[in-house]
Amino acid sequence: MADIIKHRGIVEKIDGSHIVVRIVQTSACSACSAKGLCNASESKEKQIDVYEVNPAYRIGEEVILCGTTSMGMKAVLLAFGIPVFLLLVALFVTMRVTDGDALLSAIVALVAVVPYYAVLYLMKDKMNKTFSFVIEKQ
Repeated sequence: MADIIKHRGIVEKIDGSHIVVRIVQTSACSACSAKGLCNASESKEKQIDVYEVNPAYRIGEEVILCGTTSMGMKAVLLAFGIPVFLLLVALFVTMRVTDGDALLSAIVALVAVVPYYAVLYLMKDKMNKTFSFVIEKQ
């Protein structure tokens, strides 16, 4: 059974089968009793797109947004894991080819990840279907 990640949210917008849910994403230390004395705690509001076949929700309604842990891990791999791997490969190959020119190697390595992120951007509609959330009534 897959582990489920749940966030409380509020329905912001409904457009046919497209629902926008606002969640407050908090860091782990935001629940700490000393957070008022510490500058490390933070929280951010995010809007999540959900596609429901039969949206039976109202704007302003509190809901629970559900996703799987594996979906989160796949997102981290696509956003950070693969680009870091590409960056390191480009860096070491360029260092080898240019006999250790660090500046050129760093520039080539950084430029090497640009096409990867461009492809991810172009595939955002397909990824919306892969990374889909489910809404539950609270």
